[in-house]
Amino acid sequence: MKNILTRVLIFWVSLAFFASCANDELTSLYGNQTDQPGKVVIIGYSALNDSIQITVNGKPVEIGKEKRTAFVKKVEKDYEFVYHGDEEKVFEFTSKTTKELLRTYRFTAKKTKDTLSFYAKENIWLDNIVSLKPGVLKQPGYNGYRFIFPTLNLYSKTGYTGKLDGIIRKLNGQLLGVVENIGKDQFSPFIEFSFSSPPTIIMELVKHGTTESYITGKKVTLNMTMSVNKSKLIILEEKKDANGAFAGVDGTLNLTDFFVFK
Repeated sequence: MKNILTRVLIFWVSLAFFASCANDELTSLYGNQTDQPGKVVIIGYSALNDSIQITVNGKPVEIGKEKRTAFVKKVEKDYEFVYHGDEEKVFEFTSKTTKELLRTYRFTAKKTKDTLSFYAKENIWLDNIVSLKPGVLKQPGYNGYRFIFPTLNLYSKTGYTGKLDGIIRKLNGQLLGVVENIGKDQFSPFIEFSFSSPPTIIMELVKHGTTESYITGKKVTLNMTMSVNKSKLIILEEKKDANGAFAGVDGTLNLTDFFVFK
């Protein structure tokens, strides 16, 4: 009887051993491959109409205590796993309803701990958000800005591919400053000036190094609101009218409203 119990115990221990080795999220206990623990910190915000699903090598990522497989708006997730040998981890972001592949990211054991951060909106997807740095205000009572323009030419169709400058004035026409080199892919240098009332300011967009509008024959301006002791990261957006034609530029989208920057 004792021998029978011993054989049964050995059988179940062996079964548990092989089952654990088959789990992709656990470290293999045999073989010649080198296994390493991996971690990707996901930090993002989606303003898209549809929810987003994340898969890693085809497996859905569960989010939150509810273990949801899709999210809207803010997402924060420490995703931990094991790199088996030189295995690549492929993160795919997909629209839940349309199944459109929105973004693909690839990670390897060359960097076992990494961060994936993004901001998503219709026609906009910005990566490496947490690496951004809002400008540091030099003294109290100031406000400051950095700008990016990912939808430049989306509706205006100008064909202009250079950088833009932003000429910033108060409502009475007083010049506050000029921010240079606003582009599609990187944030501009930092500009700051003292806060004053009324807080509304006007920025005119021109071709870099000139006073010429980036849209031939059309002056392009947008209103912004100063906030005392605030440093903003503004995403400029071209807008369209009901017919799909260019209708102006909006500058109200501020990344510091969605992320905490260190």
